Amino acid sequence: MLPPHLRFSIHQGTRIQLGVSGSVAAYKALELLRHFQELELRVGVTLTEAASRFVSPLSFEALGAETVYTSLWGASGGAFGHLEPADEARCFVVAPATANTMARLAHGLADEILSAQALAFTGPVVLAPAMNPKLWNAAATQENVRILQSRGAVLVDPDCGSMACGDVGKGRLAELNAIVAHVLKALTEQSMAGTRMLVTLGPTREFFDPARFWSNPSTGLMGASLAVAAWLMGAQVTVVHGPVDLWLPGEIRRHGVQTAAQMFEACTDLWPSQDMGLMTAAVSDFSPVPFGPEKFKKNSLGKTPLHMEFTANPDILHTLGSRKAAGQKLLGFCAETDNLASCAAHKLKEKNCDMMVANSIATAPTGVAGGSGFAAPDNQVYVLDRTGRSEQWPLLGKAEIAWRLLEWMTQLLP
Repeated sequence: MLPPHLRFSIHQGTRIQLGVSGSVAAYKALELLRHFQELELRVGVTLTEAASRFVSPLSFEALGAETVYTSLWGASGGAFGHLEPADEARCFVVAPATANTMARLAHGLADEILSAQALAFTGPVVLAPAMNPKLWNAAATQENVRILQSRGAVLVDPDCGSMACGDVGKGRLAELNAIVAHVLKALTEQSMAGTRMLVTLGPTREFFDPARFWSNPSTGLMGASLAVAAWLMGAQVTVVHGPVDLWLPGEIRRHGVQTAAQMFEACTDLWPSQDMGLMTAAVSDFSPVPFGPEKFKKNSLGKTPLHMEFTANPDILHTLGSRKAAGQKLLGFCAETDNLASCAAHKLKEKNCDMMVANSIATAPTGVAGGSGFAAPDNQVYVLDRTGRSEQWPLLGKAEIAWRLLEWMTQLLP
């Protein structure tokens, strides 16, 4: 199953063509098909003769693929099956793409079904290579890659690791999340191309001793949804994140931090070079006064209650708002249990933001189905911008909220 921050509904009903060539990784194309179907994409499939030796065309048909092509001379697609994807599909993805298939594509060969369809295809082409490291590093393969990229093909770089033959190196099929993300990007209008985007996400941890810290249940999912959405739209995205475990496209720059002070330093260093800031991180407002380098022993208290002192952390959003230059836009989040509208209005002005999103954390703070806010896949938000426009949104997936927020932000004049 795809992670929630990749489940964008913007291309529902769109037809794509999945090409599969003869690699031992061909079996992963079945799971890739299911991922595309999660996004409600229509998927046609084309297998080379070699691919059919690794995985049966019937498997793709059984999983609900549209027409499955296996030969220039077969019945599938009729007499003009080699042209059908060019007329019906909006993206052609080849995963896995072998050295042989990429050589055919680079040199315009059309003597088998996959290369003929790809040659006739005029839309975006996404290639996810998979092969032995020796084949990947071969001069001819690298030259073919350069040729294909010069023509606009998108390459999803292979991963490093162990191969089926026992060799170790670069050549493994990229993780499926990356392939799905690049296909989504190929389908998406690059409306934010050239925009430099700073996103904060996740919690911070304020340590009392080496074993204990003050924090909150944030998983960073809302911020990750915004970061991926901005990247899909063409933005250059930099993420400053607390301790979270979230997949993000490799093209997104990441700065991992632990404490609010560290996040403050990273954000204030980066902010002058950014066009837009999306501050979704659940930053701890206070830090406990540290006990010291040794673990606090509870038996040292006896029967005396534990009393702790806290100090205020720097306000990242307020600081960025006070330093906002002409043309920069700033979006803030505030987690609230009630009075979302009044809280959003107060913080929009106080923090000098262009938009404020108040999200309800009144239900299911630990991600119970049907809840919103921390650790939940959904959110229920009230949105207010500096022009006075406001909207109350129902419970929505965080990816859907992210897309709506970015479309709104791009409509705001500088």
